[in-house]
Amino acid sequence: MILARETRLATAIVIAIGVLYGLYWMPVRQIAEMGLPGAWGTFAITLTGSLLLLPRILRRTDAVRAADPMALTAVALGGAAFALYSIGFVYGRVAMIILLWFLTPIWSTLITRFILGWPTTRLRLWAIFAGLAGLLVMLGAGGQVPLPRGIGEWMALLAGMIWAVSTTGVRLRPEVEPITAGFIFTLGAALTSLALAPLLAPWPDLGAIANPAALIPVAIGTGALWWGTAMAALMWAAARLDPARVGILLMAEVLIGTATAALWAGETLSFAEILGGALVLVAAVLEIWPTRRANGAGGADGSTS
Repeated sequence: MILARETRLATAIVIAIGVLYGLYWMPVRQIAEMGLPGAWGTFAITLTGSLLLLPRILRRTDAVRAADPMALTAVALGGAAFALYSIGFVYGRVAMIILLWFLTPIWSTLITRFILGWPTTRLRLWAIFAGLAGLLVMLGAGGQVPLPRGIGEWMALLAGMIWAVSTTGVRLRPEVEPITAGFIFTLGAALTSLALAPLLAPWPDLGAIANPAALIPVAIGTGALWWGTAMAALMWAAARLDPARVGILLMAEVLIGTATAALWAGETLSFAEILGGALVLVAAVLEIWPTRRANGAGGADGSTS
């Protein structure tokens, strides 16, 4: 009963974070437009998130030292993945960046099935098929070869692969308590952003920033909400759910991100792109359905042989 309750709570948290991250592209692009281009904006956001969590970490250094090193590495790797994803919004269309990220369930299932030997349900296979078909339809809209285009889309694809490895590691290793996980996650993202920033754009001319008084609150607020609070909650939830399920439940981000980009960035979708997005959402429904059925029968995680 307690395990089932935790699973439901973790599922709700992941869906809520998916909705929140559907809006994340807006502050990322706003910060780039305000004078921090390329990866510099993501570095400012993630550095802020790390610094906001640092005082709490300094009061619990024993928890950090006691944490499993491989678990900390997996969490930091997740931060690196989200950094790539964040930077991708500066260079690519919002819908494409989000959908390429959501190849994550495919990589997760391949890892857990063929490397770890975990069983894969028939409905999960259909979910993967529907999600992949949707992504191919969206990428191939207009008769194009269904491959990522531009550095932003390739970064999103790589980010999804890295995130699948990270969530699998989080699942396998001893749990890291949420505040520690949130700090390590944002620190991994900050270091990744800092490493990439000089390669993507020159050091920004800080003196040319028109309104630093407006830029600083945006960076602090984004770091606190998306990289501090949300990431600590996601690390807690990811440790209680199957890696593929985490990736698919986060697909709420697809709908929110695509809709808001169409409304506020003028990134309109073709019929093929809408059809592809619908298939991706069908994949999410197919993934959630076994959970509901198993819970009704007393199961906790929805797995079947």
